[in-house]
Amino acid sequence: MKRFNSIKKNYEFKSVYKSGRSLANKLLIMYVSENGGQRTRIGISASKKVGNSVVRHRVTRLLREVFRLNEDRLGQGLDIVIVVRAAAKDSDFKKIESAFMHLCGLHNILENRSESVG
Repeated sequence: MKRFNSIKKNYEFKSVYKSGRSLANKLLIMYVSENGGQRTRIGISASKKVGNSVVRHRVTRLLREVFRLNEDRLGQGLDIVIVVRAAAKDSDFKKIESAFMHLCGLHNILENRSESVG
């Protein structure tokens, strides 16, 4: 099984909060910082305001899946921290994916791949 690139340590989260840019929408807050590496990593923070542990873990799993499916569209060498807002607890996969991609577009971290069919 492929290892998932994630931010786990508290000092890594603090570094992204301190040096990264943040933008938000109704469901999510996204902090983006360059990590100087080759891989893009993601960290997800969901407080108890979002809901009980079952709800928080569900939203976290959905966000991890959104990241996994769209990882190749994102720029390389980034640390992304997602803070889940309470409004996301009732959202389905499509709404969370839309909110995530909206913030990626605002941060200009989407790579434009114009692949010609030949």
